[in-house]
Amino acid sequence: MRRSLFFIIVGLGGAAILVALGVWQVQRLAWKEAIIADINNRIAAAPVALPADPDPEADAYLPVTVSGEIGAQALHVLVSQKQKGAGYRVIAPMALESGRRVLIDLGFAATSNKDAIAPAGTATLTGNLQWPQEVDSFTPEADMDRNIWFARDVELMAETLDTEPLLIVMREGPGPDPKITPLPVDTTRIPNDHLQYAITWFSLAAIWLAMTVLFLRRRRAPATPKVD
Repeated sequence: MRRSLFFIIVGLGGAAILVALGVWQVQRLAWKEAIIADINNRIAAAPVALPADPDPEADAYLPVTVSGEIGAQALHVLVSQKQKGAGYRVIAPMALESGRRVLIDLGFAATSNKDAIAPAGTATLTGNLQWPQEVDSFTPEADMDRNIWFARDVELMAETLDTEPLLIVMREGPGPDPKITPLPVDTTRIPNDHLQYAITWFSLAAIWLAMTVLFLRRRRAPATPKVD
């Protein structure tokens, strides 16, 4: 009886822990969905003039409209797009009518167009402010000789192109180079696997309980008498 009670306690305790983990993931799901909804609302808001001193937190994803001259000295960030293959994000300097110089992420260009990318021209663009966190200890250094970057390192790019460390990702507008396709800011790459995690924990709790019940039934089953 004591051993059965022990297994009941272990079975219920283990199931309770697994259910608690599942509930926690459901709570995390609601938290993540609220964050994504807030970002989507920021992205889709009406564009405004570029703030004098943008804040990386308060102004993250802020839509802005800017006008000026896009420079030809563009930087190429190696990326891959579904159904398009490998290519480059084209990051160019833009001299605004106000006199400021900022970075513009103009979008995607195929690798076959690398040597022909020429974004220079006058334009009025709408885009979103972004402070991408793409650089870590595993990011290779940029190949300056071949103009191939492996992440949008805003600080280093700004130093290279003599601009403010401020990046605007173009959403729409007549770009000066038709070979470049805009890659607007969106939330598709924000991981949100909490529902799958919750289902996993709840499934494990059900399996744990089922195994506990099966084990107790086998212990309580009468022994089969031997036949001489």
